[in-house]
Order: sequence, then C-alpha cells, then structure tokens
Amino acid sequence: MRLLAFIGLLGIIVAVAAGVYFFGGYYDISANKDDPKLVEWMLIKVREAAIDQRSDIKAPIKLDDPAVIREGARSFSEHGCVHCHGGPGAEWSKFSEGLNPGPPDLKDVAKEDTPGHLFWVIKNGIRMTGMPSFAKAGVAADEIWKIVAFVKKLPDVSDADYKTWTSSAPAPRQ
Repeated sequence: MRLLAFIGLLGIIVAVAAGVYFFGGYYDISANKDDPKLVEWMLIKVREAAIDQRSDIKAPIKLDDPAVIREGARSFSEHGCVHCHGGPGAEWSKFSEGLNPGPPDLKDVAKEDTPGHLFWVIKNGIRMTGMPSFAKAGVAADEIWKIVAFVKKLPDVSDADYKTWTSSAPAPRQ
C-alpha cells in the first residue's frame, strides 16, 4: 500500500513540476532553435495520427485530369503556397526558412501522402506550424481538391509548364 502511495505522490510531484515548468514560462517556445528530438518525434507522431484519423476522404473529381492539374497550379500560386513550399522553377520565400517546423518539400509529400491526407491538411491547416486553414480563409472545397491534384502531380511538373500554367494567375495574396 505504501508503494502505491509513493507512486501517487511521485506522480503528483511530477505533474506539479511540469506545470510550473510549462506554465511558468521556463519552456522556451522560440522558433529559432530546434525542439528536443523527443518533442519533435512526439509532435510528428501526434500530428500524423490526428490527420490519419480524419483524412479518409475520397476526391469528388478526377485528380489526373490535366485541366484540373493546371487549375490547381494556378490556385497553388494564387493562394501563396509557393511562398512556403516553392514550386517548379520557383524559389521558396526567405521567411519560410524561419518557420519551425519548416514546411515540407511537397515533391516528397506528394509521393507519400494520400489525396485525402493532403486535402485534410490544406482544408484545415495544422496548428503551430504556419500551415493555415484554407477553408477558414474562404477557399472552396473544389478548389482545394484542384490544389491536391497539382500537388500529387508536382514531382513530374516541369519548370516551363508551371510557369505557363501560373502566368495567368493573379499575384499571390499577401
């Protein structure tokens, strides 16, 4: 019985110490240094599990339709995705280097993630990453699906094609 009381007391002490550490402002939240590896690993696992739990979504359009992909490229450019993620022949904006965690290279993400996963992230955003909710910003679901179509095709899009597809797009919103 004393062992259980000791374990309970130890748990209370750890909880109070963690509360003082985090809520007392001792945990450094600055973005200019990386998280400890354990924290980084936990954040990635929690993020991926949360997205996987919610992203079983089927595309209502043909994602391999060339017209849809071109429209997705225009939307990608118009909504400023290129600032953080770059694009074929387009550099990332300098400020994206200061994001923590840094934005993923979408050429890699396109290979790994399902369309439903990409749609969920673009639509809902991800807290504390700099990834905004496009739905909250007023972007319609059908336009988000077009961006998904472009992202899935991104590894195969040439610099020239991207430039042609986006030349008629309005300047990215600031």
